[in-house]
Amino acid sequence: MWAGKKLGFIGGGNMGGALTKGVLKAGLLEPSSILIGDISEERLDFLAREYQVQTTESNTEVVKNCDVIILAVKPQVMAAVLEGIKDVVEDRQLLISIMAGVKLATISSVLGKEVPMIRVMPNTPALVLEGASAIACGAKATDEHKELALSIFSAVGEVVEVEEKLLDAVTGLSGSGPAYILLVIEALTDGGVMAGLPRPVASKLAIQTTLGAAKLMAETGLHSAALKDQITSPGGTTIYGLEVLESGGARGLLMQAVQTATKRSEELG
Repeated sequence: MWAGKKLGFIGGGNMGGALTKGVLKAGLLEPSSILIGDISEERLDFLAREYQVQTTESNTEVVKNCDVIILAVKPQVMAAVLEGIKDVVEDRQLLISIMAGVKLATISSVLGKEVPMIRVMPNTPALVLEGASAIACGAKATDEHKELALSIFSAVGEVVEVEEKLLDAVTGLSGSGPAYILLVIEALTDGGVMAGLPRPVASKLAIQTTLGAAKLMAETGLHSAALKDQITSPGGTTIYGLEVLESGGARGLLMQAVQTATKRSEELG
């Protein structure tokens, strides 16, 4: 699938670095087949040392030399970046955008033409190869293009395919979700401290409990409610703790958080 192909990044920030790490670890490409473009010479020096990849300060050089180009820049600079490469982008290439809130139609409009494109919403756990990404294919993207995108983002976690109109909901759930979970971990830790545990102990227990619960659900395939019921003994400690959460509206608040973040994503788009 990747034979003879080169992967380019316009933007070598945290996500660009994470994807590079994942692609190399998965053995999809050799370092010599990856070219990263960025405005920061210091960042490029780091990426070259860390991954032995090719680097450049020229976005047009990335486009001219690569078959698959990942647009990994901030949405605020999207227009300037696309204006700078629109004359060298060709139909034979695949553009993959991870720019939050930027629709494929917007990219086509700035480029002044339609080329094969795929839009992806990853999340920050991709930095440790445990991401959750959703991809949406543009009209000119082929099955081969989709497989190329899936291989890249599968290298940094789990991937699902959705229609582009659902990417705002993806943003509200998995895009913002790590922050919700981190808040829960922080609250569990504080609760442990209130109950008398030293903070380092409480933090370690809260983190591992969260990891373990997620892994238990992923590996057993059981519904979360079924697993919850297994932990909840009649008249025991867990049901009393759950009653406090349910009475306080914890479930509904999390649902509202996803809905509100989704709406905000729609507004920004």
